[in-house]
Formats: sequence, C-alpha cells, structure tokens
Amino acid sequence: MKEENRKYAKEAFEIIEHAALKIGSRLPGSKNERKFHDYMADKLREIGITPKQEEFFVSPRSGIGGLPYAGWVGIILSVMIYFALNNFYLWFLMAFVGIIFVIWLVSCCFLYSTWLDMFFHREISTNTYGELLPEDGKYDYTIILSGHTDTSWCWKHSENAYWDKDKPIKGVIKTYGKVGFGAVCVFLVVGICVAMAVIYGAQFIAQFGVNAKTGDVAQWAQNAYNWSRAVQGRYSFAVFNTILLVLPIITAIGSSFVAMWGDKNEQNASRGAMDNASGIALSYEVIKYFKENPDKMPKNCRIVDLNVGSEESGLRGSMAFTKEHKNDDLTENAWNINIDSVADKDYFEVVIKDDWQGCRFDADLERVFKETFNELEIPSKSKNHCIHNPVGGCDSTPMTRAGIKSVTFAAQNPMLTYYYHTWHDMPDRFDEETVGNGFDVVLGVIEKIAAFQEEYGFNGPQKK
Repeated sequence: MKEENRKYAKEAFEIIEHAALKIGSRLPGSKNERKFHDYMADKLREIGITPKQEEFFVSPRSGIGGLPYAGWVGIILSVMIYFALNNFYLWFLMAFVGIIFVIWLVSCCFLYSTWLDMFFHREISTNTYGELLPEDGKYDYTIILSGHTDTSWCWKHSENAYWDKDKPIKGVIKTYGKVGFGAVCVFLVVGICVAMAVIYGAQFIAQFGVNAKTGDVAQWAQNAYNWSRAVQGRYSFAVFNTILLVLPIITAIGSSFVAMWGDKNEQNASRGAMDNASGIALSYEVIKYFKENPDKMPKNCRIVDLNVGSEESGLRGSMAFTKEHKNDDLTENAWNINIDSVADKDYFEVVIKDDWQGCRFDADLERVFKETFNELEIPSKSKNHCIHNPVGGCDSTPMTRAGIKSVTFAAQNPMLTYYYHTWHDMPDRFDEETVGNGFDVVLGVIEKIAAFQEEYGFNGPQKK
C-alpha cells in the first residue's frame, strides 16, 4: 500500500467494521440493508456530495435466495412417490409440479430472470449514489464505482466447513459432496415423476386405440407397463417399481441437504465484511480521494459512487439501476469498476465473465486491471490475475448488458470457503493493508481509463 493513501485505507476499514459489527447482517430488502444505505448517504453528505436514493421492489426468495425451496420440492415429491405407487393419477400432478419447479430453478435461480418475482413475497430495497463532477461541471464520460450493500443468507454447509479451516480441501470436499449429492437427488426424483407420468399417460392412450403418430410411443408404454419385455429373464418395470420402495428414502435425505443450504434466520446471515462492505468502503474512499484532490480528477470525467442493493437475490439492484437510467447519461459513455470482496491478499483478480449468465465483461478493463496489478507488483494465486465467476452472477452483468464497460474487481479466494456467505465473514479475518492495496489498484485503473479515453474515446463493451 502506498503510504500517502494509508488514511483512506484506514477509513475504509472503519466503514467495514461499522457495517459488520454495528449494523450486522443486511439481507436483501431488510431494515439493516436500509440502515447501511442511510449510513453511506450520510458519508457522502459529509464530503459535500448530495446522495440520491432510488427504491425498487425485490422478492428476496424468488431467485438464488430461494434455493432451499428446491430441497423441499425434492422431499415432498419423494414422499408422494409412495402414494403414487397406489394411485397412478398422482404421477401427472407430480410431473407438472416438477416441470414448473425446473422452469423456475433455471430461469430465476440460474439465469436471474425476474418474471416470476410477482409470485413471491416482496420487500423494498434501495440504490444509493452520489456524483462528483469536474470543477467546470463539464464531462464527456462517467466512471461508476459500485459495490453491493446486502449480504447473503448463511450457507450452512460452508459454515460447517469452519471446523476444517486448517484443512480447506477437506472442507470443500465435504461441502460440495453434500450439495452435489443433494442436487442429484432433487433432479432424480423430478425425472422419475416425469418419466412415470409419460409411461402411464401413453399407456392410458394405448387403451383407447392409437394412430400413426402416437403408435410407437403408445406401444413402448404398453410394453413397459405390461412388463412384456424381459431383460435377462427379469421384468424391468417390475424391478423399477420395487426399487421405488427404497429410492425415495435416499432422495429425501439428499434433498434435505439442499433444503438446509440457506439458513432463513436473519440473525445467522452473513455479516458481510468482505462480501461486500469492502467494495462499498473502497468505492466511497475513492470518490472521497478525488473530492479532496480535485487536481487528480481525470479530465472531463464524472465519478459516481453507487451503493447497489439486493445483489444477493439475483442482481436486482443493478438491474433496477440500469433500467431506471437507460435513457439518461448515467449509462452513456460509462465505465463501471464493480468492486466485490477485497480481503484475501493472495487472490487479487479481475472477474471477466459470469458463466451462468453467459456474459463476457469488457476486455479493455480486463487488460487495464492486469497491467495495474503488475505495475503495483501485487501477486496472486489466480492464474494471470483472472477468473470466471462459475456460479451465480455479479453486478457487472446488468452493467455490461446496458452498454457500460464493466468488470468486477475482487481479492477473494475463488474456492468455496468457510467464510463465504456465512457469519464468519468478519473484519478480523483480514487487514487494512489488503484493503489499502485494493485502493491503490482502483486509483491506478482510473488513471489508465483516463488515458484510454483521451486516446481512443468510448468504444463500448469489448470481448476478446
């Protein structure tokens, strides 16, 4: 960390401690999330920047926050199998429920679609931002510094890995083992329900005659239903029905691991020191730096400090922000440095893609970050200071889709750790020096953005 920036690192760490220790967990749409927004609004006022707050509806459990529902679907369908074995009409109902469940899971939990939000309980969340203009008030482009204010529900299996923190590989295996087994069980029981509904449905049709289009399917169902095709002297469908006397017990146990994944108790939720009070604090300290040092402001540049709400429920805050400002200059000629979790000193990295969202972030910003890491001689165990976000998503996705040049900056172990999305995410786990290095990185990147802007102008999101 550069010595001249130490005071900003110290102040940033104080904000992190206030968020984690005095406010605590900040679930999407909660009172504590709003407290943190109001706190940061007051901080902006302290340095002479007028904050603006924009409210929006969020359904915290409609997206990734509702993943425990997947476990309950698996448990309920597992139990219902025993009733369906004596009443085949139930297979049709169970298959319908399973198909609706998969549609919700893929569209809302994996792809973060909002179209089913209306069917879930809603809360009011907030985006808070402040603008710093050049002294003459004229600007050609905007740099948005963003971080999210909310925290995640406590992931129980990750939290349990705390007891293996001295053997992190063992903790990761145990965590992924439970969740992986649970996921297989949930999809298996849904698949069984759909398959049985198809067999009984086609067989039912076969009883009333068939035509050329349905003949093959109906004949297959008739063969399966009547167990007329022997497999090595045994009747496959009969054997499968026997297996169904035991298999639901296994799928119910596995599904329970998914059901208990996210602890609904707000008191047990993540305190969010790393994820993401660190990003909020750094965004604020950078805009404060330029407020106090106007001679360092990039030429013809406006800087925005954006505190995003409800990221953990499916990027709802950044979606609301880009939608609200799609027709004004906050999203025109704009660069976004999304700061999300700066705490692990050995893992400084730039996140260049959300794999689940299928969104590749800006290649120019990727290069600028890597150059800055190298110039500051900041090491990282991440390959080439670069990672993909393999699951979930980050606020760079809505920004990129809105035409903003964006990447996400993080200093976080990409492995699933005991402190990620658990109440163990506390400030005593990392230090001021790491946060200060993050501050230096952001300043270096802004300097390079300014140089790029002067040489090339704004060229929109670029992919390799």
